[in-house]
Amino acid sequence: MAPGGPALLLLLLLLLPPRAAGCPVACRCYSATVECGALRLRVVPLGIPPGTQTLFLQDNNITRLEPGALAPLAALRRLYLHNNSLRALEAGAFRAQPRLLELALTSNRLRGLRSGAFAGLAQLRVLYLAGNQLARLLDFTFLHLPRLQELHLQENSIELLEDQALAGLSSLALLDLSRNQLGTISREALQPLASLQVLRLTENPWRCDCALHWLGAWIKEGGQRLLSSRDRKIMCAEPPRLALQSLLDISHSSLICIPPSVHVQPLELTANLGEDLRVACQASGYPQPLVTWRKVHQPREGRPRAQAQLEGGAPVLGGHSASDTGSGMLFLSNITLAHAGKYECEASNAGGAARVPFRLLVNASRQQPVRSPPPAAPPAGREPRPMAGSMAFRALGLATQTAIAAAIALLALTAVLLAAMICRRRRRRKKARAPPGEGALFVNDYLDGPCTFAQLEELRDERGHEMFVINRSKPLFAEGPAEGPADCEQAEGATPGLRVPPPVAYEIHC
Repeated sequence: MAPGGPALLLLLLLLLPPRAAGCPVACRCYSATVECGALRLRVVPLGIPPGTQTLFLQDNNITRLEPGALAPLAALRRLYLHNNSLRALEAGAFRAQPRLLELALTSNRLRGLRSGAFAGLAQLRVLYLAGNQLARLLDFTFLHLPRLQELHLQENSIELLEDQALAGLSSLALLDLSRNQLGTISREALQPLASLQVLRLTENPWRCDCALHWLGAWIKEGGQRLLSSRDRKIMCAEPPRLALQSLLDISHSSLICIPPSVHVQPLELTANLGEDLRVACQASGYPQPLVTWRKVHQPREGRPRAQAQLEGGAPVLGGHSASDTGSGMLFLSNITLAHAGKYECEASNAGGAARVPFRLLVNASRQQPVRSPPPAAPPAGREPRPMAGSMAFRALGLATQTAIAAAIALLALTAVLLAAMICRRRRRRKKARAPPGEGALFVNDYLDGPCTFAQLEELRDERGHEMFVINRSKPLFAEGPAEGPADCEQAEGATPGLRVPPPVAYEIHC
C-alpha cells in the first residue's frame, strides 16, 4: 500500500454518513432520515429505525399501506409517498403518526378518500393529493386535520365538492382546486375556511348559472385578494351562449336557472310478491336536476325494509335517499309486503325543487306462474295428446298417467281393428260371385263402326242390361309400369313380388 494510504481510507470513512443499525436493505439511512426511493418496492420495507423523522418512499410500486406497516414510526415528521400506485387509504392508516407535519401522496391512483383516512394527524400542516383520480370529495373528509395549512388537490377529476367536505379546516391558508372537473361550488363549501389566503379555481368547466351568483359577487367584494391575476380568470364552459367568457364579466341577470319539472308514469302500480320493479323518474331543468327517490313512511322496527336503488347506483334502505343526475330509476327487487307504501321522487337544482308522489301496492296472494304460449294446433284428423316426457304429463299422478296410457293404447287398437274389418269386407265383395248377368257388362266388338240406337235396343237382354261397343284400337291411357298396390289388400295377403297388370281403359262408342 502506498504511503499515506491508511490515512486516506480513514478520512473517507469519517466523511461518509454512518449507516444506522437495522437500515433496510438497499435503503440509505443517515441521521434521522431514511431514503428508499426508486427501489421498485411493493410494500413499506421492514427494519426502518423507530427514530426516523423523514422517510422517502417515492417512485416505487407500493399499492397498499399494510395495517401496522407504519406503526413503529411514531417519531415520523415527513413522509413522501408520491409516484406510487396507492389505490385507497384505509381508515386510520396514519393513526400512529401524531407528529407528522407533511404528507405527500401526489401522483398515485386514489379514486376516493374514506372518512377517517387522516385520523390521528392532528399536527399535519401540508397535504399533497394532486395528480390522483379523485372524483368526489364527501362531507367531513378532512375533519381530523385542524392544523392543516396547505391542501393541494389540483389535477384530479373532482366534479363534486359536498357542502361539508372541507369542514374542520379552520387553519387552511392555501386551497388548490385547479384543473379538475368542477362545474359549480357552493358558498357553504368554503365557509369553514376562516384562514384562507390563496384560492385556485382555474381550468375547471364552470357552469355559469344562478348557482354561481355568489362567487362572482364574493370575488368582486373582497375575495379577489385570495386570487392572483391568473386565478381570477374563471372561464365559463356552459351554457353555450356564455362559453369562454369570464365569470367576472357576466352580469347577474345572465346567470339564470330553470326550475326542475318531474314526471313519473304511472303514479300507482300493483306488483306481485317476489317480482322486481323499476320505476323511472324523468326530470328536466337547468342545470340538470339532482334526482332523489325516498320512501315517505318509515317502516316499523323489526320489519324488513324496502330496498330501493337508482339504476347504476348503490342500493339504499327504506327511508334513506340516493341521487342521480338527470333521470333516476327506482329499483325494487324481490318485492315483499314491506315494499308497499308511498314513495317520492324529488328533483332539485339551484333554481328550486319539485316532487312527485308514487304509490306501490303489493298483491298479497302468491304470484301466478308465468304461462307459456299455447302449443300449435295439431293437424286435422289427429287428436293432441300429452307427451310422456312433457312437464304437464310428469306433473300428473301415477294412477292418472297409467289411465291415460291405457286409454291411448285402447283407442289405437280399436282404430287398427276397424281398419282391418273394412278391408276384409271390401275384399270379400270383390271375391264374391254375382248372379248370372247381375252387374255384368256385355260387350260386342263391332269392328265396322259404332252401333245405332236401334241395334242397342235389340241387344238389350231380358234383364235390362245394356250392351256397349268398345273401340279397342283407341286406348285412353298408355300402359306403364305396374304400381305397388296401396290399398289394404296388400296389407292383408298380397304376395310380395307379384306384379298386377295395370288396368287399360278404351274409348266407348254407343
